[in-house]
Amino acid sequence: MAKVIKKRWMLIFLSFILCTTNVKAQYGNTDRVFWGGLVGGGNFTQVDGDNFAGYHKAGWNAGVIVYASIGHPAALSMELLYAQKGSRAGQNQVPKMANDQSTIITDYKIKLNYAEVPILLNYFDQKKSNFGAGFSYGQLFSSKEIYTDGQGNKYTQDAKLFPFKKFDVNFILNANAHIWKGFLFNLRFQYSVLSVRNAPNYLTGRSQQFNNIWCTRIMYIF
Repeated sequence: MAKVIKKRWMLIFLSFILCTTNVKAQYGNTDRVFWGGLVGGGNFTQVDGDNFAGYHKAGWNAGVIVYASIGHPAALSMELLYAQKGSRAGQNQVPKMANDQSTIITDYKIKLNYAEVPILLNYFDQKKSNFGAGFSYGQLFSSKEIYTDGQGNKYTQDAKLFPFKKFDVNFILNANAHIWKGFLFNLRFQYSVLSVRNAPNYLTGRSQQFNNIWCTRIMYIF
């Protein structure tokens, strides 16, 4: 089943690439209806509800984007992304396990990998910069939760016993600053609308957990 899902997302990804490379208009042509490009950068994330704080987990955020004008200065956008989310304990965060107060956690990581499709409504200014808001749907295709105790023993949590949900729905706020020609600098904030956890976590004892993400990327629009 996992292989089928990966192949399906790969076909969608290739379709997006074909769409973005066959648009006829260059960025800056106000008569265009459809235009697209490539995006790449990093996510800086935490998981609210895991008893750790801080955007210490870094991961990739990359893929393709397509815009559709709905009348100047507004346009809808749709992206297909590979997005890494999760959390990591800070150097000064060494809590005890929720169910075993005698055991200290010295290192903790959540690694979540998604295929993500954001859909946003965007408004453009005269300098081609833009801002927008919307939602995204993410399909989880791998997850891992790792911790190290005070004796240096490393453990990986059983994903079947303490699973993450197979999807993540996020609210998004987005801003793009035009740099030069088709290049833009992107800053994005997104937050899970629904909990990403199915069951209480062995380490924290909490089931309500939410992806909390700041993202910075470079965009090239054809």
